[in-house]
Amino acid sequence: MTFKDQKKYFEILQRYEKKFDKAENEDYRMLLKRHKDDEELDKLSLERLEKLYIKYHASREKKNFDQYFKKN
Repeated sequence: MTFKDQKKYFEILQRYEKKFDKAENEDYRMLLKRHKDDEELDKLSLERLEKLYIKYHASREKKNFDQYFKKN
């Protein structure tokens, strides 16, 4: 994984910070500090970041709005 991908994860997870529990928030803050220091994360840290990404962003339900629109 590159620094570019790491940056993308942090930009997306920024939207979900308020939903993190205490432990996740502490972990995220530590990883964010390392990211702001322009440090590329190691394998274990990157796995923790990916877990947060999968939990909060990738696993979101897609809402079906078909009922609100007329079909021709």
